[in-house]
Amino acid sequence: MADEDTWLKTTEISQRDLFEIPEGVTYLNCANMSPQLRSVTRAGVEAVRAKASPWTVGAADWFAPTERLRRLFAQIINGDPDGVAIVPSVSYGIALAAANVRVARGQSMVLLDGEFPSNVYAWHELARCRDAVVRTIAQPSDGGWTEPLLQAIDSTTAVVSVPNCHWTDGRLVDLERVAAAARRAGAALVIDGSQSVGAYPLDVASIQPDFLVTVGYKWLLGPYGLAYLYAAPRWRSSGVPLEHSWLTRAGAENFSSLSAYSDSYRPGARRFDAGEFPQFVLTVMATAALEQVLVWDVKWIQDAISTLTSRAENGAAQSGAVATSGSDRIGHLIGIRPRSGVGGDLISALAAANVHVSVRGDAIRVAPHVFNTEADIDRLLDVLRDHS
Repeated sequence: MADEDTWLKTTEISQRDLFEIPEGVTYLNCANMSPQLRSVTRAGVEAVRAKASPWTVGAADWFAPTERLRRLFAQIINGDPDGVAIVPSVSYGIALAAANVRVARGQSMVLLDGEFPSNVYAWHELARCRDAVVRTIAQPSDGGWTEPLLQAIDSTTAVVSVPNCHWTDGRLVDLERVAAAARRAGAALVIDGSQSVGAYPLDVASIQPDFLVTVGYKWLLGPYGLAYLYAAPRWRSSGVPLEHSWLTRAGAENFSSLSAYSDSYRPGARRFDAGEFPQFVLTVMATAALEQVLVWDVKWIQDAISTLTSRAENGAAQSGAVATSGSDRIGHLIGIRPRSGVGGDLISALAAANVHVSVRGDAIRVAPHVFNTEADIDRLLDVLRDHS
């Protein structure tokens, strides 16, 4: 059960009191790392203290908390718990997908230009090993990524590995349309959900990706070092894990017979769990975080943040900056390109005003959450106007 102070009415505009954010700090950088919920901090402290008494930990405690975490994450993506694996990072999950998808000589793997490196390196390595091709879609000058992606998927495509939005400016990918095109081509669809899951509704039952992987420390508000992987049903009985942990094998719950080695795996996507997946501290912190996300509801989160990014878009235009249009982007993330560019003076001014954003390429990436208010956006816009 979530901490009682998480059960706030979702009609409230700002949820700042639930986070450990000091007064005077304007944090608009959730796409980099979320602040920590007070409930998550408490859960972590209690878990660290519990390690002092390992004699209180039974065999069931190695598995039951993670099973709850699977169920919570499955709710967020409208999946089933059997499809969820616990992994340490997106790069681990992408490497796992690359180890399982079928790519023949001369086939292509479709990626976005300027994609985050965790969703790039494994595919380039696979291309070298299979004598295949990585096809990179050029960044559109306007509009979203969907149409260029659809044009690039053809009979040679083996894999489409894309996010729900570009990590630098929030430009959108319509995953349902891309998924349908990938299926028609017989290609596998891999999704990096790091910049959308938890803040934007993503339905794996509708999209039907082969794999989806996402970090837990951004929009899912959890700790660093714990990530999630969803595997489609067809991979759960024959997929190959990256490592061979005793914890993923059938019968692992029976500690007295672990030397009775098993060739079988625990059911579903559990075969893909990373070694030491119980993560006694991180698991309870992630659980507290997902409970709060579900209390708020992802659609409500998206709607609440969208009002803030719309304000940022309108204000940026008034200062002469170019902002990613709301019709082309996801609602919780926006890139703003100041008229005079992103120079050292602007970066220093933002720091002096205690306004925290990321600079990605030639854009300021603005990524608020439900702990922000319109006043936070206005502080950012004040700095931009003074340095336009």
